[in-house]
Amino acid sequence: QDELHRPAFPYKFKFKFDGCANCCVASIARSDLSFIGTWKDDIRIDQDAVNKYVENDAGYPANAGAFRGSRDWGPFDLEKEVLSLCPTKCMKFENKKLFIDNPNCTRCMHCINVMPRALKVGKETGCSMLIGAKAPILDGAQMGTLLVPFIEVNPDNDYEAIIDVIEPIWDWWMEEGKNRERVGELVMRQGFQTLLEVTGLKALPQMVQYPRTNPYIFWKEDEVEGGWE
Repeated sequence: QDELHRPAFPYKFKFKFDGCANCCVASIARSDLSFIGTWKDDIRIDQDAVNKYVENDAGYPANAGAFRGSRDWGPFDLEKEVLSLCPTKCMKFENKKLFIDNPNCTRCMHCINVMPRALKVGKETGCSMLIGAKAPILDGAQMGTLLVPFIEVNPDNDYEAIIDVIEPIWDWWMEEGKNRERVGELVMRQGFQTLLEVTGLKALPQMVQYPRTNPYIFWKEDEVEGGWE
């Protein structure tokens, strides 16, 4: 009973789940391991509906009609309200057609939220896993860092792939974590590279917070051909 009530962890470990990339539960900011619904294929586009929005058709209000009664926001402007606000500028509208450079889409959901009748998420759905978010305790507040970009989720999935990520993290945290140290603080102390070695995951560009600030590269003996000899 004691093991069930108080697991032998250095501190608490929270899971939070967001059904889509809108992240309404704010799992990216409030849990040690967050799961955020996402998709892998292209955003589905209904070009006729896009043009209805551009033409300000009464049956196609922007933002699904949210805030419509509070004030007159004026006619819908696709360039101003969608294209220019895309964080990676991966969208363009030419000859009455909307084009999306999907490989550069960051799944921010803005365009889908503004034009829900014209744009839908892809059909290949799953979730992303992020690690290390927490409130200020020892080292200040942290947002979650992307650990697994996409993992398939469906009713027939036995979730072994998810468990294979969680259990080595727990083992490492229980062994190396200090008292009252959240897993995000352990990652900060020992480095994200150590976390990748623990989980066996490959490094991805999305995991990089900022470019390296020192000119030195450190190699391990098993990474050098012939070792140190």
